[in-house]
Amino acid sequence: APAAPPPAVYLPVMLALLDPQLHPVVGHRGNRAHAPENTLVSFREAMALGVDALEFDLHLSRDGVPVVMHDPTLERTTSGRGPVAALTVAELRQVDAGARFSADGGRSFPFKGRGVTIPTLGEVLEATGTLPLIIEMKCIEVARPALAVIERAGALGRVLIGSFLDASLVPFQEAGVPVSAAPCALTHLYLPALLGARPRSLPFQSMCLPRFHHGIPVPVRQYSRLMRSLGRTVHVWTVNDPRRALSLWANGVNGIISDDPGTIIEARRRLS
Repeated sequence: APAAPPPAVYLPVMLALLDPQLHPVVGHRGNRAHAPENTLVSFREAMALGVDALEFDLHLSRDGVPVVMHDPTLERTTSGRGPVAALTVAELRQVDAGARFSADGGRSFPFKGRGVTIPTLGEVLEATGTLPLIIEMKCIEVARPALAVIERAGALGRVLIGSFLDASLVPFQEAGVPVSAAPCALTHLYLPALLGARPRSLPFQSMCLPRFHHGIPVPVRQYSRLMRSLGRTVHVWTVNDPRRALSLWANGVNGIISDDPGTIIEARRRLS
Protein backbone atom coordinates (compact mmCIF):
# COMPACT_ATOMS: atom_id res chain seq x y z
CA ALA A 1 0.00 0.00 0.00
CA PRO A 2 1.20 3.55 -0.66
CA ALA A 3 2.65 5.41 2.28
CA ALA A 4 0.28 7.64 4.24
CA PRO A 5 0.30 11.28 3.11
CA PRO A 6 2.49 13.62 5.20
CA PRO A 7 0.15 15.20 7.80
CA ALA A 8 1.64 18.69 7.47
CA VAL A 9 0.94 18.75 3.73
CA TYR A 10 -2.48 17.12 3.75
CA LEU A 11 -3.91 18.77 6.84
CA PRO A 12 -7.03 20.36 5.24
CA VAL A 13 -8.34 17.18 3.65
CA MET A 14 -7.33 15.08 6.65
CA LEU A 15 -9.24 17.34 9.02
CA ALA A 16 -12.40 17.39 6.91
CA LEU A 17 -12.59 14.09 5.02
CA LEU A 18 -10.10 11.64 6.52
CA ASP A 19 -10.88 12.04 10.23
CA PRO A 20 -13.04 9.04 11.32
CA GLN A 21 -14.51 11.05 14.19
CA LEU A 22 -16.13 13.70 11.97
CA HIS A 23 -19.43 13.92 10.08
CA PRO A 24 -18.78 16.25 7.15
CA VAL A 25 -21.50 17.47 4.82
CA VAL A 26 -20.30 17.58 1.21
CA GLY A 27 -22.01 19.56 -1.54
CA HIS A 28 -22.66 17.13 -4.42
CA ARG A 29 -21.68 19.08 -7.54
CA GLY A 30 -22.20 22.11 -5.34
CA ASN A 31 -25.71 23.06 -4.26
CA ARG A 32 -27.19 20.96 -7.05
CA ALA A 33 -30.81 21.02 -5.87
CA HIS A 34 -30.89 24.79 -6.13
CA ALA A 35 -28.32 25.80 -8.78
CA PRO A 36 -26.80 24.42 -12.00
CA GLU A 37 -24.56 21.50 -11.05
CA ASN A 38 -20.77 21.70 -11.31
CA THR A 39 -20.73 25.47 -11.84
CA LEU A 40 -19.13 28.25 -9.85
CA VAL A 41 -22.53 29.60 -8.82
CA SER A 42 -23.46 26.18 -7.42
CA PHE A 43 -20.17 25.86 -5.55
CA ARG A 44 -20.45 29.37 -4.10
CA GLU A 45 -23.99 28.70 -2.90
CA ALA A 46 -22.85 25.50 -1.18
CA MET A 47 -19.94 27.34 0.45
CA ALA A 48 -22.30 30.05 1.71
CA LEU A 49 -24.37 27.32 3.38
CA GLY A 50 -21.31 26.14 5.29
CA VAL A 51 -20.41 22.83 3.62
CA ASP A 52 -17.30 21.07 4.87
CA ALA A 53 -16.26 20.06 1.35
CA LEU A 54 -17.38 20.05 -2.27
CA GLU A 55 -17.63 17.15 -4.72
CA PHE A 56 -17.32 17.54 -8.48
CA ASP A 57 -16.32 15.75 -11.69
CA LEU A 58 -13.68 16.23 -14.37
CA HIS A 59 -13.46 15.62 -18.11
CA LEU A 60 -10.74 16.75 -20.50
CA SER A 61 -11.27 19.36 -23.20
CA ARG A 62 -9.92 18.87 -26.73
CA ASP A 63 -6.97 21.10 -25.92
CA GLY A 64 -6.06 19.14 -22.80
CA VAL A 65 -7.60 21.24 -20.02
CA PRO A 66 -9.47 19.58 -17.11
CA VAL A 67 -13.01 20.98 -17.07
CA VAL A 68 -15.77 20.47 -14.51
CA MET A 69 -18.54 18.34 -16.02
CA HIS A 70 -20.23 15.13 -14.95
CA ASP A 71 -21.40 13.79 -18.30
CA PRO A 72 -19.15 13.05 -21.28
CA THR A 73 -21.60 15.04 -23.41
CA LEU A 74 -23.18 18.48 -23.08
CA GLU A 75 -26.87 17.87 -23.74
CA ARG A 76 -28.25 17.11 -20.25
CA THR A 77 -27.00 20.18 -18.39
CA THR A 78 -26.08 22.84 -20.97
CA SER A 79 -27.20 24.54 -24.16
CA GLY A 80 -24.49 22.72 -26.10
CA ARG A 81 -24.38 19.43 -27.95
CA GLY A 82 -21.79 16.72 -28.45
CA PRO A 83 -18.85 15.35 -26.49
CA VAL A 84 -16.97 17.55 -24.05
CA ALA A 85 -13.73 16.10 -25.42
CA ALA A 86 -14.52 17.40 -28.91
CA LEU A 87 -14.41 21.07 -27.87
CA THR A 88 -11.65 23.40 -26.74
CA VAL A 89 -11.93 25.40 -23.53
CA ALA A 90 -12.68 28.52 -25.57
CA GLU A 91 -15.55 26.70 -27.29
CA LEU A 92 -16.86 25.28 -24.00
CA ARG A 93 -16.95 28.80 -22.54
CA GLN A 94 -19.57 29.72 -25.15
CA VAL A 95 -21.96 27.08 -23.80
CA ASP A 96 -24.69 28.15 -21.35
CA ALA A 97 -24.22 25.85 -18.35
CA GLY A 98 -27.32 27.25 -16.65
CA ALA A 99 -29.69 26.79 -19.57
CA ARG A 100 -31.31 23.52 -18.48
CA PHE A 101 -31.44 23.93 -14.71
CA SER A 102 -34.95 23.95 -13.28
CA ALA A 103 -35.96 23.45 -9.66
CA ASP A 104 -39.69 23.30 -10.47
CA GLY A 105 -39.96 20.51 -13.01
CA GLY A 106 -39.32 22.64 -16.07
CA ARG A 107 -41.74 25.49 -15.41
CA SER A 108 -38.91 27.98 -15.08
CA PHE A 109 -35.19 28.18 -15.90
CA PRO A 110 -33.86 30.90 -13.61
CA PHE A 111 -30.19 30.62 -14.61
CA LYS A 112 -30.69 30.55 -18.38
CA GLY A 113 -28.87 33.36 -20.16
CA ARG A 114 -27.16 34.59 -16.99
CA GLY A 115 -23.62 33.83 -18.09
CA VAL A 116 -23.15 30.59 -16.19
CA THR A 117 -20.26 28.73 -17.81
CA ILE A 118 -18.44 25.41 -17.57
CA PRO A 119 -15.50 26.09 -15.24
CA THR A 120 -12.00 24.71 -15.52
CA LEU A 121 -10.43 22.86 -12.61
CA GLY A 122 -8.04 25.77 -12.11
CA GLU A 123 -10.93 28.22 -11.80
CA VAL A 124 -12.66 26.06 -9.21
CA LEU A 125 -9.49 25.67 -7.16
CA GLU A 126 -9.08 29.42 -7.13
CA ALA A 127 -12.73 30.15 -6.32
CA THR A 128 -12.97 27.69 -3.43
CA GLY A 129 -10.05 28.98 -1.37
CA THR A 130 -8.86 26.31 1.06
CA LEU A 131 -12.04 24.21 1.14
CA PRO A 132 -11.44 20.44 0.88
CA LEU A 133 -12.59 18.81 -2.35
CA ILE A 134 -13.64 15.35 -3.51
CA ILE A 135 -12.75 15.24 -7.21
CA GLU A 136 -13.91 12.41 -9.44
CA MET A 137 -11.95 11.57 -12.57
CA LYS A 138 -14.54 10.65 -15.22
CA CYS A 139 -11.96 9.47 -17.75
CA ILE A 140 -8.43 8.12 -17.57
CA GLU A 141 -7.04 10.87 -19.82
CA VAL A 142 -7.89 13.66 -17.39
CA ALA A 143 -5.96 12.24 -14.42
CA ARG A 144 -2.41 13.42 -15.11
CA PRO A 145 -3.41 16.88 -16.41
CA ALA A 146 -5.59 17.28 -13.31
CA LEU A 147 -2.73 16.30 -11.02
CA ALA A 148 -0.52 18.91 -12.73
CA VAL A 149 -3.15 21.65 -12.24
CA ILE A 150 -3.62 20.72 -8.58
CA GLU A 151 0.14 20.74 -8.00
CA ARG A 152 0.58 24.15 -9.67
CA ALA A 153 -2.23 25.57 -7.54
CA GLY A 154 -0.63 24.28 -4.35
CA ALA A 155 -3.85 22.38 -3.65
CA LEU A 156 -2.59 18.83 -3.05
CA GLY A 157 -3.52 19.15 0.62
CA ARG A 158 -7.17 19.86 -0.17
CA VAL A 159 -8.14 16.94 -2.38
CA LEU A 160 -9.48 13.43 -2.09
CA ILE A 161 -9.54 11.78 -5.52
CA GLY A 162 -12.12 9.26 -6.68
CA SER A 163 -12.95 7.41 -9.88
CA PHE A 164 -14.87 4.45 -11.23
CA LEU A 165 -11.74 3.74 -13.28
CA ASP A 166 -8.89 2.22 -11.28
CA ALA A 167 -6.27 3.49 -13.74
CA SER A 168 -7.38 7.10 -13.13
CA LEU A 169 -6.20 6.85 -9.53
CA VAL A 170 -2.69 5.63 -10.31
CA PRO A 171 -1.01 9.05 -10.87
CA PHE A 172 -2.41 10.30 -7.57
CA GLN A 173 -1.41 7.18 -5.67
CA GLU A 174 2.10 7.50 -7.09
CA ALA A 175 2.18 11.10 -5.83
CA GLY A 176 0.91 10.09 -2.37
CA VAL A 177 -2.38 11.97 -2.80
CA PRO A 178 -5.31 10.54 -0.81
CA VAL A 179 -7.73 8.51 -2.94
CA SER A 180 -11.10 6.88 -2.51
CA ALA A 181 -11.56 3.19 -3.29
CA ALA A 182 -12.27 2.33 -6.93
CA PRO A 183 -14.75 -0.45 -7.86
CA CYS A 184 -12.08 -3.14 -8.15
CA ALA A 185 -10.95 -2.56 -4.57
CA LEU A 186 -14.53 -2.47 -3.32
CA THR A 187 -15.28 -5.77 -5.03
CA HIS A 188 -12.30 -7.42 -3.37
CA LEU A 189 -13.44 -6.16 0.02
CA TYR A 190 -17.08 -7.17 -0.35
CA LEU A 191 -16.83 -10.53 1.41
CA PRO A 192 -14.32 -9.38 4.05
CA ALA A 193 -16.69 -6.54 4.93
CA LEU A 194 -19.66 -8.89 5.23
CA LEU A 195 -17.65 -11.36 7.32
CA GLY A 196 -16.17 -8.72 9.59
CA ALA A 197 -12.60 -9.49 8.47
CA ARG A 198 -9.95 -6.79 8.80
CA PRO A 199 -7.35 -6.42 6.03
CA ARG A 200 -3.78 -5.61 7.03
CA SER A 201 -3.56 -2.59 4.75
CA LEU A 202 -5.50 -0.76 2.05
CA PRO A 203 -4.28 1.13 -1.06
CA PHE A 204 -6.74 3.96 -0.41
CA GLN A 205 -7.62 6.36 2.39
CA SER A 206 -11.42 6.57 2.12
CA MET A 207 -14.53 5.15 0.48
CA CYS A 208 -17.17 7.18 -1.36
CA LEU A 209 -20.15 4.86 -1.72
CA PRO A 210 -23.65 4.90 -3.19
CA ARG A 211 -26.40 3.25 -1.17
CA PHE A 212 -27.35 1.17 -4.22
CA HIS A 213 -25.41 0.03 -7.29
CA HIS A 214 -27.54 -1.00 -10.29
CA GLY A 215 -30.42 -1.51 -7.89
CA ILE A 216 -28.45 -3.77 -5.54
CA PRO A 217 -27.97 -2.53 -1.95
CA VAL A 218 -24.37 -1.70 -1.07
CA PRO A 219 -23.35 -2.98 2.41
CA VAL A 220 -22.60 0.52 3.66
CA ARG A 221 -22.72 -0.36 7.34
CA GLN A 222 -20.30 -3.26 6.91
CA TYR A 223 -17.89 -1.20 4.81
CA SER A 224 -18.09 1.54 7.44
CA ARG A 225 -17.25 -0.92 10.21
CA LEU A 226 -14.28 -2.22 8.22
CA MET A 227 -12.95 1.26 7.49
CA ARG A 228 -13.46 2.47 11.03
CA SER A 229 -11.42 -0.48 12.33
CA LEU A 230 -8.52 0.88 10.27
CA GLY A 231 -9.05 4.51 11.24
CA ARG A 232 -10.39 5.44 7.82
CA THR A 233 -13.56 7.04 6.51
CA VAL A 234 -16.70 6.37 4.45
CA HIS A 235 -18.73 9.04 2.65
CA VAL A 236 -22.11 8.18 1.08
CA TRP A 237 -23.85 9.69 -1.96
CA THR A 238 -26.34 10.96 -2.90
CA VAL A 239 -28.36 11.60 0.28
CA ASN A 240 -30.99 14.36 0.31
CA ASP A 241 -33.33 13.01 3.00
CA PRO A 242 -32.29 14.25 6.47
CA ARG A 243 -33.75 11.16 8.15
CA ARG A 244 -31.63 8.95 5.91
CA ALA A 245 -28.56 11.02 6.72
CA LEU A 246 -29.15 10.63 10.45
CA SER A 247 -29.61 6.88 10.02
CA LEU A 248 -26.36 6.59 8.06
CA TRP A 249 -24.49 8.58 10.68
CA ALA A 250 -25.91 6.32 13.38
CA ASN A 251 -24.55 3.32 11.45
CA GLY A 252 -20.97 4.56 11.30
CA VAL A 253 -20.88 6.60 8.09
CA ASN A 254 -18.73 9.72 8.17
CA GLY A 255 -19.65 12.07 5.33
CA ILE A 256 -22.95 12.74 3.62
CA ILE A 257 -22.66 13.88 0.00
CA SER A 258 -25.86 15.74 -0.84
CA ASP A 259 -27.55 17.72 -3.61
CA ASP A 260 -29.23 19.73 -0.83
CA PRO A 261 -26.44 20.30 1.68
CA GLY A 262 -28.26 23.03 3.58
CA THR A 263 -30.95 20.55 4.64
CA ILE A 264 -28.35 18.00 5.72
CA ILE A 265 -26.34 20.60 7.66
CA GLU A 266 -29.53 21.45 9.56
CA ALA A 267 -30.12 17.73 10.29
CA ARG A 268 -26.57 17.34 11.60
CA ARG A 269 -27.34 19.76 14.41
CA ARG A 270 -29.51 17.00 15.91
CA LEU A 271 -26.40 14.89 16.48
CA SER A 272 -25.02 17.27 19.10
